Amino acid sequence: MEPLEIVNRLKAKYLNEISVVSQFRDQVFVSVNRDRILDICRYLHDDPEMYMDYLADLCGVDYPGRQYRFEVVYNLFSMKHRHRILLKALIPEKDPAIDSVVSVWSGANWHEREACDMYGITFNGHPDLRRILMPEDWDGYPLRKDYPLKGQEDHEYKGLEEARDLHTHDSEWTIT
Repeated sequence: MEPLEIVNRLKAKYLNEISVVSQFRDQVFVSVNRDRILDICRYLHDDPEMYMDYLADLCGVDYPGRQYRFEVVYNLFSMKHRHRILLKALIPEKDPAIDSVVSVWSGANWHEREACDMYGITFNGHPDLRRILMPEDWDGYPLRKDYPLKGQEDHEYKGLEEARDLHTHDSEWTIT
């Protein structure tokens, strides 16, 4: 099925939830209302003619100054039918939250944790939304465009000295 056919099926079922459809280099992007993302994803996964059984990627994006500052992008693929679609859920800065899709694709677990850790986007209903890349005591979200380039002033995380000690002899290793 061609991506635009998938879009037409989405429009037939979720017309009020789709805000923009765009195309770039044979990829089709569908911007959707975040409030129905779980329903839309479940439909794309469960419908036998679409059967988007593989979540290839889920990531956050930051666009400061836009009405919807954040996006969560879902790169969906059907292993059976060999077709692809990209969903973009629009997220406002004042309430950076969206429903988790871990119940649809268990592989979303790590990706949602990463987006939460790096952008501060909360995934409602996620089974374990702890930080995954940054230390638990880290302040801020490093992939936001307004995050300081050099990180937080006068902030070293607790394990820095241990990590330095662990690597003091790295130069002694020789690989032949």
